[in-house]
Amino acid sequence: MILLDTHVLIWAQWEPRKLSRVAEATLRRAKASSSIAISAITVVELASLMNHGRIRTKGTIEGTIRQLIEGVEVLPLHLEAAMATSYFSLDTLPDPMDRIIAATARAEGIPLVTADERMQKCPLVKTIW
Repeated sequence: MILLDTHVLIWAQWEPRKLSRVAEATLRRAKASSSIAISAITVVELASLMNHGRIRTKGTIEGTIRQLIEGVEVLPLHLEAAMATSYFSLDTLPDPMDRIIAATARAEGIPLVTADERMQKCPLVKTIW
């Protein structure tokens, strides 16, 4: 199983040319075995980005989110992941949603697919790009 960062979920659906070759191959393999997940906070982030007009919707916000997450497992924010956010300093990952996504990958023991250089440099989470 792999965990997708929010932008990777969007790019995989709407702008696949933005994906690295490694990310694209990883997604293809994970999709074949239904092993793609996102953090529940990604849904919150998507709604926020759509509400602020940073991501265009295709119909309603809810409908657009449902389309984006079709076939993707949404992992809830468990206590372990919530507590693991304390491992990530504000200097390393200043965005609270990024800390929750990274902590979810760490708590679940799965790699995070992300183009975010801050996350890639973080030794606490395995990343793929």
